[in-house]
Amino acid sequence: MRIVSLLPSATETLFALGFDREVVGVSHECDFPPAARSKRVVIRSRIPHDASPAEIDRLVREFVARGESLYAVDAEALEQLAPDLIVTQDLCHVCAASPDDLATALTRFTQRPQVLCLNPLDLGDVWRDILWVGEETRRAHAAEALLKKIGEQLGHIRNLVENVSERPRVAFLEWLQPFYVGGHWVPEMIERAGGVDVFGSARKPSFRVALQDIVEAAPEVMLISPCGYSAEQARNEYRGMSFPDQWNAIPAVRNHRVYALEANGYFSRPGPRLATGVEILAKAFHPALEVSREAESAILPVAGEIGAVSASASA
Repeated sequence: MRIVSLLPSATETLFALGFDREVVGVSHECDFPPAARSKRVVIRSRIPHDASPAEIDRLVREFVARGESLYAVDAEALEQLAPDLIVTQDLCHVCAASPDDLATALTRFTQRPQVLCLNPLDLGDVWRDILWVGEETRRAHAAEALLKKIGEQLGHIRNLVENVSERPRVAFLEWLQPFYVGGHWVPEMIERAGGVDVFGSARKPSFRVALQDIVEAAPEVMLISPCGYSAEQARNEYRGMSFPDQWNAIPAVRNHRVYALEANGYFSRPGPRLATGVEILAKAFHPALEVSREAESAILPVAGEIGAVSASASA
């Protein structure tokens, strides 16, 4: 079987199921596991690589308003790869190509490949999709084994947090300029990790909030995890911003409980590593818990107050 994955999370799942040879094409964002980088790229973003966060937000909104795709599918490359199966999604057109874009590229094919379109809204959907990919690729047993491993990891986390005495109020910021809060499976991850999401609710998309909304919500833990950023990039962007004085009165800021996290690896991509994301959150919320080295090392504290400006500078 020759497989093209237009979705980073699907690429992770396919490699986890042992399809390191069968995957022949990927998107420009498929970077895990590292071997995925060696595959031919068949889709690229129309957003300039060096665009600022605010510029990215503006361009995305303009593309969406015009009904245009953020991505260009290399139809010629796709045809040359001659895949038997293409995996894509119809959840977030900011994250991957839409089925319409793919359909246009497939008009070149005399014999069209099978297309598997994923659309997860919560953790249950993510785990279901892993089984679905396994069934469609004749690796059902491998998918079941992967789900068993994920279930054991989540069960261990549940045991760790079931007796915690406090559940901190949490703000998960998945974009900073302007502010957006995590949606879909992220609020569920926060709950499983022993926290309370002050904004989001499971299965609902990410949405924009104002700076004053965050101040008034008074989160006790603030997570900085812009989609597509490493933890270091997230921390640097946050540190480079200016806020009004009231920002430093937020409990999370005042008590140095602001943490930068890698979005792609553990939160924004609906794949197997979301389970480790829950473990990371559990450690951030309850520092006394003993977790894996991977989870503990993924938390990057953002210490110190942020430089203040006039209230008119709030986003």
